[in-house]
Amino acid sequence: MNSQEYIEVSIKLEPFSQDNAEILMAELDDMPFESFEVSEPFLKCYIPKEQYSAQMLRLVLSGIEEDSFTVTDFNARLIPPANWNASWESQFSPIVVDRKCTIKAPFHTGLKRTRFNITIEPHMTFGTGHHQTTYMMCRALLQDEPEIKGKTVLDMGCGTAVLAILAAKLGAGHVYAIDVDAVAARSAYDNTCINRISRRIETYCGDASLLQMGKYDVILANINRNILLQDLPTYSRSLRSGGLIYLSGFFTQDKPALTGAAEKEGFQFVSEDTMENWCRLKFRKA
Repeated sequence: MNSQEYIEVSIKLEPFSQDNAEILMAELDDMPFESFEVSEPFLKCYIPKEQYSAQMLRLVLSGIEEDSFTVTDFNARLIPPANWNASWESQFSPIVVDRKCTIKAPFHTGLKRTRFNITIEPHMTFGTGHHQTTYMMCRALLQDEPEIKGKTVLDMGCGTAVLAILAAKLGAGHVYAIDVDAVAARSAYDNTCINRISRRIETYCGDASLLQMGKYDVILANINRNILLQDLPTYSRSLRSGGLIYLSGFFTQDKPALTGAAEKEGFQFVSEDTMENWCRLKFRKA
């Protein structure tokens, strides 16, 4: 966030838990919130004043059907202008994945270099590597380097483009990075430039309908359960026979639903990874 007026929306969850807060964040994906803060018993959401709509928020919350929690109340207040990015960036720490890949911000200097080094401008867009799902997706790519080299890769819901950049550094022939959020898509492009790899990565703002642009050997989709279930048929049509798809952004209890839906679309289960109740699945198209 920059120095402008923001609305802080506090949404009360009952019962409160970190997992329930994460689920609610995913459910609010269609609203232009720029950041979230978990503060028991509330999930605090931040949005530019001019983009806030109480009516839209009520509509979204009324449509949430979760067995694990209910939304009992929410309130909104105006936050005075402040340099929120500077405050958030001061708390951003480097991440090292399996001692092979370092994800850092431009202001991190003097770090020991690993085989792959990715610089990300941490503008509060999902995908800095701190989240368990991003970490697991990076780990999977590192483990499957031969499967990535020379291939056409799609990073769907790219956020800051961490996965797209890593795929390119692993030797992918060409990478497409797509996000429905315009701020994220711009952030993705900026980060490909920072990492001097923009010629091999094309960034777009849009949804899964853009996948009709071509065929892919590898699809990376780190989004949320509902979007994944909705878009699996599109992924299947867009993935070449024998291609790989990596899915994350959901909890371990969602694995049966995702696995069943993927198998119906012609995907064969290959492997899984879990981290603090989050899950990553890998499938190959028959």
